Amino acid sequence: GNVLFSPDSISWSKWALDKRLWGVTYGNSTFIIVGNSGRIYTSPDGISWDDKTNRDVTRLKLREVTYGNSTFVITGFSGTILTSSDGTTWTNRRDTSVTTEDLYGVTYANGTFVTVGDNIILSSSDGTTWTSRSSVSGDLFNTVNYGNGTFVAVGQSGIIYTSSDGITWTSRTSGTSEHIWGIASGNGIFVAVGYSGTILTSPDGTTWASRTSGTTNNLE
Repeated sequence: GNVLFSPDSISWSKWALDKRLWGVTYGNSTFIIVGNSGRIYTSPDGISWDDKTNRDVTRLKLREVTYGNSTFVITGFSGTILTSSDGTTWTNRRDTSVTTEDLYGVTYANGTFVTVGDNIILSSSDGTTWTSRSSVSGDLFNTVNYGNGTFVAVGQSGIIYTSSDGITWTSRTSGTSEHIWGIASGNGIFVAVGYSGTILTSPDGTTWASRTSGTTNNLE
């Protein structure tokens, strides 16, 4: 895995690791990246990194990390959820009575954490206690984002779900059967990307339009 950092988004430097990395976030004056085998690294500046991996907490693959409500939340395989206030000391919140499914994306907005994964969407107000939203059982989600007052979860075979509160979710028509792997929001618009050069845009998360990407490569 490689960590790329830049002071201006133009000139980039690389820090190499021997483990695959998946997620990155910033909060509480700290960058955090996560990866395979429970790997956690922190940095105050994106240049110098410290290994905060604790195999007593988890050895499972960690896929994504977010920050909100003065709390870092990491999600990963087999229902793994870790929390920390400082990025150094972590607590495993995995609850097999809630889920043992792999969790991929996680975000925080509007006072709510939301994580998505295989056949599951979970929400939490504090990152500690999580509730399954069973109305989406059977769909495989890859990631989740928030914008324009709306959570948007995307995944395999073009699935898109939206929610105003992270609790009640509605299926939307994406117009594609390609797997959707990434979604971002900004400037009043959602942009989702996926396999075979798929790019979709939406002003509200409900109505989606396909855009010409000029490539058939997979986009993530």
